[in-house]
Parts: sequence; structure tokens; C-alpha cells
Amino acid sequence: MVSRVALLSRDQIDKLPERAREVVEYRKSGLSLNHIQGCPLDCAYCIRHTYGLWDQRVPRALMSDAQAVEELVTHRYFQPHVTPVQVFNRATDPFLPVVRPHTLAVLEDLDERELTNHVLVITRHQMKPEDIERLNQLKHIKLTLLFTYSGIDNKDIEPYPSSVAAESLKLMSAPAGRRYRTVLYWRPLVPGLNDTPEHLDAAFQLAQHADATVFTGLFYRDEIADYYKANGLPEPYEDTARRKIVPETLEQRVLATFDAATPLFRKTSCAVAYAHGLPDYNGHIGIPELCDICPLSQLELCRNAHTQPSPERLREVAGRLPEARGLVVVDITERAAVVSGLETEQPRYYLQHALGFQVHDVRHPHRERRHGRAEIGWKGEKQDD
Repeated sequence: MVSRVALLSRDQIDKLPERAREVVEYRKSGLSLNHIQGCPLDCAYCIRHTYGLWDQRVPRALMSDAQAVEELVTHRYFQPHVTPVQVFNRATDPFLPVVRPHTLAVLEDLDERELTNHVLVITRHQMKPEDIERLNQLKHIKLTLLFTYSGIDNKDIEPYPSSVAAESLKLMSAPAGRRYRTVLYWRPLVPGLNDTPEHLDAAFQLAQHADATVFTGLFYRDEIADYYKANGLPEPYEDTARRKIVPETLEQRVLATFDAATPLFRKTSCAVAYAHGLPDYNGHIGIPELCDICPLSQLELCRNAHTQPSPERLREVAGRLPEARGLVVVDITERAAVVSGLETEQPRYYLQHALGFQVHDVRHPHRERRHGRAEIGWKGEKQDD
């Protein structure tokens, strides 16, 4: 009998931190479904710190898979065939043995609805040959498996070895004619921890197996920094930031390691879109310095799909959401629409995916060459807002 995650009672759910009770949440790369929470892998930098869930090591369910999918597809942010979806990317690993049947059930439910949305599943766990056959039966959703790999060998920071994700990536990438796509999710890159020439070369060799590779840095939030200090872990940076940290010199070394024949991207959506032969659903093509490492064929694909919305169109789309009706269009250029009046990030992501065009909040400017990343580690850095 397949082991499954225990279902929490209403009383237990009510005692969870407020953000942990949010089953559907918009995050940068998609609308995120997280009705199962808890993970025993103990990566020190886990985003669970920021949700008040770090101590929850045993996966638990807030509702059934069927209820969760229904909540997702009826959510005001969900647009059929448009909204990118992420499954279990906030508080557990989707291929933990006890979580695996729930992951497959969610994917199959979405597919049976004949939805063609991008669906992203991020894992560092061991995958099995039978997963190939099961996932290849999905006919409609655009499934991408992103394998989190860092090469970090400090077990106090990352107890679960990166070699497992590396072998899973190779296994799942090998079959010819597979419907799903694979991405090497090379993260977090941290100076002094996993950036030796040997680390970089190992990632380059692993990238040869994937459909695409995306590299990124560390989310170093206050809660994570507090955990590092309390446990005597080597602190990677003096300051924390709301965005991921990728120092300039580290990025330059990563780019120097890769060759033009190995597709490498700075943004997750770019790698996912490329792997499926589609334009980037986040409209990053408007930021030339962000796309200067992309394959020429992908640049052409994205440029042909890039349409700058009018202020009227932006306000029309914002009018679908009660929380976005106070939106003010500050400026629109071929790079991005700059807006104000949004209290949270989530409606901004909705607008971005509905339009396929970058939408930036005037309070959090995207500075040239550091697009969407922290200021830490860049020349002339300013305080990250």
C-alpha cells in the first residue's frame, strides 16, 4: 500500500502561522500550490524559515489533493492555459516518498482537465525509472522538472547530497521522445562555499544532460541569517536582502565556464520556456542585458511574441482584481511597465503573466544588469529596498 501524508484537523490548521495556511500563493515563477507542508531534508537556507515552518519536518496535508487542485483552478489569479503553476515548491519536496503520490495525483488531475499551462516541479530528491513512464502519460500540461543542484558539500548547510539530484537529472533526461522537460536548477551559488573551478566545471558537465540550465544565488532573509548565527554556520554575507544575491564576479565566472552550445539562463521562466520551444512567459526580452546570454533562436522567438501594452490595456487587466483596481501606471517602455498602488507582489505577477510583459513596482526598481537581484556584491551597490 502506498504511504500517504496525514491530513491535519481544522484545529491544527488554525494553529499554523498565517502564511502557512495559504494553500495557493503567487510567487515569481508561477501560482504555487502548497497543501502539503513539512520536509526532513534540512537545507539550512530553506525558505520554510520565512513561513514559520522550519521545525515541521514531517509532511502534513492541509486538504485532499482534489480539494487543493479545485482551489487552484478556481483561484482569482488562475488563468487557464496561461498561468504558470508550481507544485509543492515552498514547504516540502514533491518527490519525497510520502509526497510522491500526491504530486502525481495533482499533475494527473490538472492534465485530465486538458489544461495546457506550464507546470513546474522542483526537486532535489531521488527519482525512479517508473516516474518516467508515469510522467510521460501526461498529454496536456507543459511539465518541467527542475533539479535543484548546488554541489555544496558542507553537511551542516545541506545534509542531503547534491549527487542525488544530479543522478535524478540524468535518469529523467535520458529517454528520447519524452513529453516533459528537464532543467538543471543550479542554486544556491554562494561565494566561498560552492564556487571553486571544480564546482563550476562539475555543474557545466551536469548541464550537458539537461534541456536547459538556470543559475541563481541565495535568498538570505533575516530569518535565515538568524538561523545561521544561532547554529554557528558560516555567514555568507554581512547583510540580508529581499532578493536573491548573485555577486557580479561570481556571475562573470559562471558565464566564463559555459560555452555557447550549452543553454544557460539567468531566469527560471527563460529556461522553462526555452526547454519547451516557447517564448518566455514573463516577457524578459525587454531587458536586453538580461537576455545577452540566450540562444539566438530563443531571442527571435521572444522578440516576435513581445507586445508592449497600452496604459488602457494594463488598467483593464488590473480591473479584474479587486486588490489591483488602485493601480497607477507610472511609465511604460519596451523594457517594462512601472506601476504603483499595489499593496503586495501577487497581483503584479498576475499582470505580468496575463500580459507576457514585465511589470515592475516603482517601490522596488530593477537596476540595470542586476535585474531582480540584490545589490550586494555589485559595483556601486546601493541599499537593497
